[in-house]
Amino acid sequence: MATAANIVVTPVETPPPAAPPAPTAPGLVDGRVAEERVSVASQWQLMWWRFRKHRLAMVSAGIVALFYLGVIFADFLAYADPYASEGQRTLLPPQAIHLFDDGRFAPFVYGIKGERDLTTFKRVYVEDTSRKLYVRPFATGFDYKLLGFIPTNMHLIGLDGAPTETNLFLLGGDLQGRDLWSRLMYSTQTSLTIGLVGVTLSLLFGVVLGGIAGYYGGFADTVIQRLIEVLFSIPSIPLWMGLAAAMPRDWGIVQVYFAITVIISLIGWTTLARVVRGRFLSLRDEDFVKAAELAGAGPWRIIFVHLAPLFLSHIIAATTLALPAMIISETALSFLGLGLRPPAMSWGVLLQQAQNVQTVALSPWLMIPAIPVTIVILAFNFLGDGLRDAADPYGV
Repeated sequence: MATAANIVVTPVETPPPAAPPAPTAPGLVDGRVAEERVSVASQWQLMWWRFRKHRLAMVSAGIVALFYLGVIFADFLAYADPYASEGQRTLLPPQAIHLFDDGRFAPFVYGIKGERDLTTFKRVYVEDTSRKLYVRPFATGFDYKLLGFIPTNMHLIGLDGAPTETNLFLLGGDLQGRDLWSRLMYSTQTSLTIGLVGVTLSLLFGVVLGGIAGYYGGFADTVIQRLIEVLFSIPSIPLWMGLAAAMPRDWGIVQVYFAITVIISLIGWTTLARVVRGRFLSLRDEDFVKAAELAGAGPWRIIFVHLAPLFLSHIIAATTLALPAMIISETALSFLGLGLRPPAMSWGVLLQQAQNVQTVALSPWLMIPAIPVTIVILAFNFLGDGLRDAADPYGV
């Protein structure tokens, strides 16, 4: 019989606690998903993802979009007829809008009284505080055609109970008493449209002539390159002066507008043509080009279907950077009196009144058209930088 002293108790070893599962690296799953998305994404998707990271370019794209919305709806944004003059409102300074009336939100402007300064004998304008003119949205005004074919007289703002054209001058008036805000809206439409049409024509000339020079080579390449060198060697200002002098003085606004657009386009296509030529020279001997030729594709199909899309992103970036140059060219031509002339309206035409230093000193609001010029040029340049970086989505 076993005694208690002979019983040996063997301790039971408890298994160690199971190790916790290894933590998943944060973002590992998301990183794999992102890698899979990149591996199957198209070039346009890669460009868009990289362009979104360029915050300044995104903001600039929004600014450019707002300006072109203003181009489309210039008649709606202009509350006064840009050609309506008022002899009693010559060089009227900008009016101040008062937002609150007796503690409630009710935007209004005071009436304006013209008086003669007995010291300088100049006409000065003072506010008539006894006369409040309330500003209301979506007011009726002069007739126009929205989008070119919808007749209407609705405008963004107007005055309640008083003629808007003779009582509201948000940015002041010019020498003829015309509202500067309304003229600025129409001038924006003209200047930005000239830039867009000019770049489109330059793009067409650059791709076609550069493609011919790069694809065919030989005599065609030599002729086109000599033409580019001739255009590069001509000073811009004398060329503009000669072309402006060649335009008949009896031409209408539309004819001068078309002539200015063609002139700017004929000067601005050379740089893009050289870029396209260099790309075509490096690609015309590739296997896919030879295969297209053996399949029966014509030269124009090879140029526009097989070769041009390979560097379409570069063309887009170059076009965006060329737009501000076109706008500056039109503004400079009109400012010097070589481009559009009154009664046409553009940024350059409006800035012609600022050539007189005395006028600028006494009426500084005439320099306001320089502000949208600066904003648009900077926005286009930042947008072009973003598109240029996004055009190489595989770059660092």
